[in-house]
Amino acid sequence: MTSSEPDRPTPSPDTPGGGKPQYADRVYRSWPGVVGGALLLALAGWLGGDAIARGSGHTPWLSMAALLLAVPLIIAFTLRPAVYANDDRIRVRNPIRTITLPWAAVDSLRAAYSTELFAGDRKYQLWAIPVSLRARKRAARQEARAQSGGEPRSPFGMPGPAVRRRPHPGADDTIRAYSDQAVVELRELCDRHPVPEDPGERPAATVRWAWEVIAPSAAGAVVLAILLGIGG
Repeated sequence: MTSSEPDRPTPSPDTPGGGKPQYADRVYRSWPGVVGGALLLALAGWLGGDAIARGSGHTPWLSMAALLLAVPLIIAFTLRPAVYANDDRIRVRNPIRTITLPWAAVDSLRAAYSTELFAGDRKYQLWAIPVSLRARKRAARQEARAQSGGEPRSPFGMPGPAVRRRPHPGADDTIRAYSDQAVVELRELCDRHPVPEDPGERPAATVRWAWEVIAPSAAGAVVLAILLGIGG
């Protein structure tokens, strides 16, 4: 499941671009992943802290090295993934890197078995918008019941925990799974900025590696290997 926050205008008399209003990013996250990550961190802290406090010999050091390796990875794969989108660009924050693309560089997005973004000859996976086949089937059943008049449409656009309706005025009210709904919204933003026909005019993607995740995890792996090698 994902969650999105719709654009909210931030009025400013000194807005660049002839007074065009600026909008906050729409944010998409997998909240089950966030909850799962928080539980894993609590479990790791409990087990690791107990081993550090009560262990003997090399056990406390092994526990600290294991925590140094595991904690950044848990954060990277559960709490870190997010997609930020506004009228100008999309920023995809994946576990170990962040990709920023102007919409004019994006060819298409799709949600098949995973959510993917295509830009030129590159493909990027959107970790923050996982595809749930169960949610997709549930959405299809609820849409079929709604079309047949068997399910009243909610004025709040929340027919069930796995699906939601289009939040924007004037948009259709088709019931979709969260991942499909997110892709529809992102495609709407993408379609406002056609890709230049000349490849030389296509904006480039900006990629930043998450060294705050990679460095401590690598250090923890090295220390853990050394301790195990000397008979931890």
